[in-house]
Amino acid sequence: TARKAPVDILACFQSHSGLSGDITQKGYEKKRAKLLARCVPLIQDVHTEAVQAALAKYKERKMPMPSKRRSVLTHASVEAYTPPDTSSASEDEGSLQRPGRLASAPLQSRPSVEPWPDPAIQGSSTSSSASSTSSHPGGQPAATPSAAAALAGPAALAHLPSAPPDVTTGLVQHQHAYCERPQMASVRGVPRGCRGSVLETAGGVPVNSRVSSKIQQLLNTLKRPKRPPLKEFFVDDFEELLEVQQPDPNQPKPEGSQMVVLRGEPLAEGSWPPSLLAALQQWGTTQPRAPCLTALDTAGKAVYTLTYGKLWSRSLKLAYTLLNKLTNKNEPLLKPGDRVALVFPNSDPVMFMVAFYGCLLAELVPVPIEVPLTRKDAGSQQVGFLLGSCGVSLALTTDACQKGLPKAQTGEVVTFKGWPPLTWLVIDGKHLTKPPKDWHPAMQDAGPQTAYIEYKTSKEGSTVGVAVSHVSLLAQCQALTQACGYSEAETLTNVLDFKRDAGLWHGVLTSILNRLHVVSIPYALMKANPLSWIQKVCVYKAQAALVKSRDMHWSLLAQRGQRDVSLSSLRLLIVADGANPWSISSCDAFLNVFQAKGLRPEVICPCASSPEALTVAIRRPPDLGGPPPRRAVLSMSGLSHGVIRVDAEEKLSVLTVQDVGQVMPGANVCVVKVEGTPHLCKTDEVGEICVDSSATATAYYGLLGITKNVFETVPVTAGGAPVSDRPFTRTGLLGFIGPDDLVFVVGKLDGLMVVGFRRHNADDVVATALAVEPMKFVYRGRIAVFSVTVLHDDRIVLVAEQRPDASEEDSFQWMSRVLQAIDSIHQVGVYCLALVPANTLPKAPLGGIHVSEAKQRFLEGMLHPCNVLMCPHACVTNLPKPRQKQPEVGPASMIVGNLVAGKRIAQASGRELSHLEDSEQARKFLFLPDVLQWRAHTTPEHPLFLLLNAKGTVTSTATCVQLHKKAERVAAALMEKARLSSGAHVALVYPPGVDLIAAFYGCLYCGCVPVTVRPPHPQNLATTLPTVKMIVEVSKSACVLTTQAIMRLLRSKEAAATVDARTWPTILDTDDIPKKKVASIFRPPSPDVLAYLDFSVSTTGILAGVKMSHAATSALCRSIKLQCELYPSRQIAICLDPYCGLGFALWCLCSVYSGHQSVLVPPPELETNVSLWLWAVSQYKARVTFCSYSVMEMCARGLGAQTAALRMKGVNLSCVRTCMVVAEERPRIALTQSFSKLFRDLGLPARAVSTTFGCRVNVAICLQGTAGPDPTTVYVDMRALRHDRVRLVERGSPHSLPLTESGKILPGVKVIIAHTETRGPLGDSHLGEIWVSSPHNATGYYTVYGEEGLHADHFSARLSFGDTQTVWARTGFLGFLRRTELTDASGERHDALYVVGSLDETLELRGMRYHPIDIETSVIRAHRSIAECAVFTWTNLLVVVVELDGLEQDALDLVALVTNVVLEEHHLVVGVVVIVDPGVIPINSRGEKQRMHLRDGFLADQLDPIYVAYNM
Repeated sequence: TARKAPVDILACFQSHSGLSGDITQKGYEKKRAKLLARCVPLIQDVHTEAVQAALAKYKERKMPMPSKRRSVLTHASVEAYTPPDTSSASEDEGSLQRPGRLASAPLQSRPSVEPWPDPAIQGSSTSSSASSTSSHPGGQPAATPSAAAALAGPAALAHLPSAPPDVTTGLVQHQHAYCERPQMASVRGVPRGCRGSVLETAGGVPVNSRVSSKIQQLLNTLKRPKRPPLKEFFVDDFEELLEVQQPDPNQPKPEGSQMVVLRGEPLAEGSWPPSLLAALQQWGTTQPRAPCLTALDTAGKAVYTLTYGKLWSRSLKLAYTLLNKLTNKNEPLLKPGDRVALVFPNSDPVMFMVAFYGCLLAELVPVPIEVPLTRKDAGSQQVGFLLGSCGVSLALTTDACQKGLPKAQTGEVVTFKGWPPLTWLVIDGKHLTKPPKDWHPAMQDAGPQTAYIEYKTSKEGSTVGVAVSHVSLLAQCQALTQACGYSEAETLTNVLDFKRDAGLWHGVLTSILNRLHVVSIPYALMKANPLSWIQKVCVYKAQAALVKSRDMHWSLLAQRGQRDVSLSSLRLLIVADGANPWSISSCDAFLNVFQAKGLRPEVICPCASSPEALTVAIRRPPDLGGPPPRRAVLSMSGLSHGVIRVDAEEKLSVLTVQDVGQVMPGANVCVVKVEGTPHLCKTDEVGEICVDSSATATAYYGLLGITKNVFETVPVTAGGAPVSDRPFTRTGLLGFIGPDDLVFVVGKLDGLMVVGFRRHNADDVVATALAVEPMKFVYRGRIAVFSVTVLHDDRIVLVAEQRPDASEEDSFQWMSRVLQAIDSIHQVGVYCLALVPANTLPKAPLGGIHVSEAKQRFLEGMLHPCNVLMCPHACVTNLPKPRQKQPEVGPASMIVGNLVAGKRIAQASGRELSHLEDSEQARKFLFLPDVLQWRAHTTPEHPLFLLLNAKGTVTSTATCVQLHKKAERVAAALMEKARLSSGAHVALVYPPGVDLIAAFYGCLYCGCVPVTVRPPHPQNLATTLPTVKMIVEVSKSACVLTTQAIMRLLRSKEAAATVDARTWPTILDTDDIPKKKVASIFRPPSPDVLAYLDFSVSTTGILAGVKMSHAATSALCRSIKLQCELYPSRQIAICLDPYCGLGFALWCLCSVYSGHQSVLVPPPELETNVSLWLWAVSQYKARVTFCSYSVMEMCARGLGAQTAALRMKGVNLSCVRTCMVVAEERPRIALTQSFSKLFRDLGLPARAVSTTFGCRVNVAICLQGTAGPDPTTVYVDMRALRHDRVRLVERGSPHSLPLTESGKILPGVKVIIAHTETRGPLGDSHLGEIWVSSPHNATGYYTVYGEEGLHADHFSARLSFGDTQTVWARTGFLGFLRRTELTDASGERHDALYVVGSLDETLELRGMRYHPIDIETSVIRAHRSIAECAVFTWTNLLVVVVELDGLEQDALDLVALVTNVVLEEHHLVVGVVVIVDPGVIPINSRGEKQRMHLRDGFLADQLDPIYVAYNM
């Protein structure tokens, strides 16, 4: 080191993190003092220091730790331990990982040897990686006591973002929190406020909730100030203004002069042979015994030495065989110039070399590829694309390799995924034919035709073939010979892959030109014995060695006790990845240790290369006239702006890089701007290095477009003048030219991530992550860093393999510290940090990480992490501004505005009742009990009801007279046994059936008010029984009518655990009450008397009971009768729950009123026989049928594949005129359409399926009915909806949302759209609240459980302007009316009503109104294993709950996908992602999600989630 300047000596020892291991504090200090004797100031490894300082800064932050179900904690098993492999990847397979995690496991392959780390070198300087990037590829900053004291000592624990105490205990509590899964059909959970023992806070959240304390923590974390807000906006094809980042005016700008093209020394004129093959022939014939290549086995023994004579004769044999012995229909199989795949394992360089030169002699183009091990290797499909695009049809391989390939049944090698069909040819000697004496290959001088194709995998993962011509090949060999000073018969040890890159250029090509003897060291041997290459240099007294940083690194870790190695024979140690940010620390550390073993400092020659430009630059040994080596300590923040600044004020974030020597002989080099026109850079600016030389590759084979961009770049000066008349080749390397014309590389284009305006290098981020105690945590330093585009910007993703023994706390702590370190050193946020089990990242062929494949898996949700931390709140700074609500326009101006614009006020009505029928009948039918008596008298035997069971058999029927008599018996029992007087409320707790209907009319017969209640579910009493009890209490029922079975259930021991049996009112079972007549049937004094109560739990968890008077009840039946044309001769099929809303009316009321026959199909029966409902419709030829969404979904899911079988059974749906889905929500178009398509084969008419709309204030507002135009569909802009506006767009336009009208407005119903706040009327196609006025509106709430005050005006609202007289009921739904071109039955133009969603459910976020269903639809599309999804907000955080239909190990894949899709499509940041089992999201009988129950369950910690991720 003496020849360096003193500053360099200092730099040399900057990186003092030492290597991993067990050296004592005392020994360490002693060793260190010795090393640093010359440089008095003690300097720690700058990177480690930087990381420590960064972490100390953040010690206050607390982040909530994700919670995870225990079963998910088990890790995948790890393969047997092998020495750390190459790995922290950014794109390049060999990039090195930090020395590594070794002390933890002894080496299994050599039991006698001690574990590797060697105390002797622990303290040795790891050298100045002063870089931000790298405490040293192995930089264990945390491993050595003094450097690590700050991180590892007990005192240091105060710095760490310690996990909140509730979490550690939490995991344990979790195991006991299993609760019975709620059963799908029941109303799940208890509406708010009925939770008994749990104390509640005002928000309805149990106080002891662990979840809410974590959310509180999350909110505290998010309150931290973000990066400075950004000023400007760009318009994203609508008014959603996404922030556009403006460059910081104070950012560093390049100030140097424009660079000049750097010219390499001229290629020496000399007696070069006319081609490489001529050199091979010369040596093969004149020096046949000279050794050419020695192959070693995994024990390090030389298995075979190929001589030049053998290479020549075997290549000739192969060339002859290829050209003359392979035929296809008597035509030769191959023509000169055809491409041939070379498939040889890394352990067989001899056969590879024979195959390579055999192809060249036969004028064929070899395409070396990796040996495919399985049908699904990482990137195997892309290799198939390469082979296909190169037109390869023949593959050469060895006997042993061919035997190992996967085979099909026929014994042929399988066709790998995405590969073209190949013929496999084994080229072992016995399969080749000796050429006749007079046969000679066509040996031409090197020309422009392609010699070979090297594969290259791009950042996106596509594999392309880089074509190298014969001329380039020869020029590359000549340039390398001159730059490295190779001379005849030298020995070279090669550790690299001989199929491509420097391993091929030096070890297979240049070696032949100079008659070198190459000793090839296979990867497997390096894994078993990392010192093998040094031992071979020693044994063969090699003059040159070809390695990567990782090889130097491994040998450092393993060199304990090797007394007898000597490296004094080496004159050249080529470091092939010298351009990597961490190669410098490997070189320094290696020199440090091996200088004592004869290694001379000037021997180390880093070089830079790329597949397109081949070798770009290489450091020359001083005896060949090279300048002394240099290093640069660069400011990280300067680099992120593309500027070189040496004097970094921020001493902590710097990157130290070494030069990669001078330009190659015969080459011209310049540096151009990365984006846009290739202008020359200034001298202090980082750009892409470009080379013009005869030794670069010529093209991407078969890909003309990208070839032109890369291989034919014309760099121009600032004035636009080309700098040369010859095109340059872009190398893909980012760098600059330093003093003495030395080339410096600071990164690769492939690893470049542009976040905002700043550029970051994947390798640098990897190095920073590894400087956070890698020894303890990251498995062998395997980290992949890449960027994904979310919301118009790159977002950084970091994936690391964690050690098998890491605990949850360790992982979380490591993750939060890595975030802080990267934030501090690179000033950039990490969007997603994922940990995967050891050995699960996709591997590149020689052990590195296959980054593009890892990225692909991340985006497809196939990475299967075991821990995830997303930070969208911190990273995403370009969201649109929250919407500022403008002061509202008053209602009067609104009307005037609409008039001026020629828009009509949005108002519509169904047909007039008075025109439709004689009012005489309407008067006669005012009271349903009267109607039943009249029917029992006039048509006693007319059947009204048929009830089917799961087998399709009729289990009970009721004619008019049977129903009348049953009702009389119930009335008598109520009066005599229960002693009830008229007006008492009676709860009817029955399964769906005729008994329920009889009990209903029995109540009316004696003047009692019936309340229908769904019975509790015997398997799920804990959640369903409280709802029953609550309705009975809230409705003030004096008596419960039920069946014997349910009565026993209510009084059972199991029920008593949930509800005390003594608290029930009188319970009567109606199974065997005596046959009795009532003396007189009760006649209500006026039509406005209460007929029944209708209770239902809304999706927001509110239990609301509405009052239905006799007048409203008969008006409802009359409207439905007219709309659906129901007469006594009709049959309709009903598959609905009979407990509330329209379902109840159709099941219990309409048949009695209209006299038609109802075929009743109880929905629970479909669980045992899915086809029951469709079978019944077909069997009874029902023209009209009703179902719910849950029934439709069961049919679509369960019968979709069985339509043929159903047709065989005679199911025919051509009889159906209308099939209506009863719903209180926006129509689910996707479901109705897929149902129509699926059952079209069974004759279901395309136009039959439609939806209905009702709500609490009016259970039937719209029904399609039999007459009237078909329902219309419009497409609205989803982004406009968020602003409460309707903007109609074309189908298929971006952000379009289809809405279909919810059937036709019923006769007698009037609808208007009112402004939600001013209550003024709105115009056509404006979004507002739907108000309704009709004779069958409910007369009011009996009670609203939970929020009485809010609903006082729901039934008596008046417009604030215009028609202020009419009394309307507010539905609580947003929607709009639109006049269509169609005409309705009365000849008027038809007004369509579109329901957008319930106001109570909407989420107010960022000043906009979101409908949960829209977010849920996006989320369900994000990954195939998301079965269902529900969203809600909690303290302004968006919580997304997804049901995972798949393996628990895959649960965490969903976190990033869910976050991405919600950001992209809705511009919202998800706060919490909760992953649960299928069936956890509660659904009511109508198939609607009970989001509020879900929220309460989540906050009370009752969901037993698989994983909860808190996004930062």
